[in-house]
Amino acid sequence: MHTLFAESFATLGRLDNVTLVMVFHPQYLESFLKTQHYLLQMDGPLPLHYRHYIGIMAAARHQCSYLVNLHVNDFLHVGGDPKWLNGLENAPQKLQNLGELNKILAHRPWLITKEHIEQLLKTEENSWSLAELIHAVVLLTHYHSLASFTFGCGISPEIDCEGGHTFRPPSVSNYCICDITNGYHGVDDIHASPAASIPSTESVCEVEALMEKMKQLQECRDEEEASQEEMATRFEREKRESMFVCSSEDEESAATRDVSRHFEDTSYGYKDFSRHGMHVPTFRVQDYSWEDHGYSLVNRLYPDVGQLLDEKFHIAYNLTYNTMAMHKDVDTSMLRRAIWNYIHCMFGIRYDDYDYGEINQLLDRSFKVYIKTVVCTPEKTTKRMYDSFWRQFEHSEKVHVNLLLVEARMQAELLYALRAITRYMT
Repeated sequence: MHTLFAESFATLGRLDNVTLVMVFHPQYLESFLKTQHYLLQMDGPLPLHYRHYIGIMAAARHQCSYLVNLHVNDFLHVGGDPKWLNGLENAPQKLQNLGELNKILAHRPWLITKEHIEQLLKTEENSWSLAELIHAVVLLTHYHSLASFTFGCGISPEIDCEGGHTFRPPSVSNYCICDITNGYHGVDDIHASPAASIPSTESVCEVEALMEKMKQLQECRDEEEASQEEMATRFEREKRESMFVCSSEDEESAATRDVSRHFEDTSYGYKDFSRHGMHVPTFRVQDYSWEDHGYSLVNRLYPDVGQLLDEKFHIAYNLTYNTMAMHKDVDTSMLRRAIWNYIHCMFGIRYDDYDYGEINQLLDRSFKVYIKTVVCTPEKTTKRMYDSFWRQFEHSEKVHVNLLLVEARMQAELLYALRAITRYMT
């Protein structure tokens, strides 16, 4: 752990709160830091100040002032022009042109077409090269999903930053797991969630019930397999139902001028893909997957990044300590797969070999509300949502859930963008 902290400090020149929360899972943190370092600092198609500016553009789409402020400092540190920070209209036209892709990727990635790619690559002036565009797409998806992590874990600014340890509200009302990792629980333990308090009988029962469902599903799986038609029906049903999962605290969060100047069209946000009679065709992983298509495209145009992303996806997906709350020696693979596939299902992505009936058995409504909010509209996440799912689980397990959300979201966005790039190239 100390080595990771030292590496992070050497790389970033600081120990940020994202690192302090991720250190619950050192294997993942190491992969994350390696990837982020490569994207921001190593040789690549884009100049350094462009990389930080794209990070600002991406984080701003979710009003994540924590990440925006980090990258404003980094942008200036690598010699970026302060005028660009007055608003996107002051940045070079080439970066402004990326605004549309940033917007769609962040909120409705299923709408990305090869025409969007063509516009960026074929503009007479200020056009992007394929390699630059791949670098930009990876940065955009990285920071959209990191905004999800920041809000999902209620990460506050560091003590020496604006908003750090002041009376201003942090990214999520009044809790920051980084305080918990540091052993600080604040006045009257206000930061501790019910997970940290005495277990209630009800929440203990929740864990037992979840484990019992996993056992039953495993037995059903061993006995019989649903037909392909039935599996397809269950996917459509889950996709439709996911539209009706919405945060009960669905207030409009207005972007502050401070953050909203970094992107255009502030009213554009997440909308379910099947609303208003729009029918978005299902994205079948059999036709275009990360393993068979996306990985090689990224690696070809931006060497080593495909490898780094692949490793990070695998670590997040397979990470397990074989525990569930107070239980040891538990196989959690069924639960992890349900979370990952539910997120992809919300994005219209289907795995032919998965029985989507399992999702409703394993993920209760409060958990689905949390997942959908963190993944689709992270700026609306509240402490109540964080507290209300898996009440008997450790903070480290809830952070683990957030790692799954981050990586599943990033992969879903990448799949849509890379498929559009592939279609353009062919």
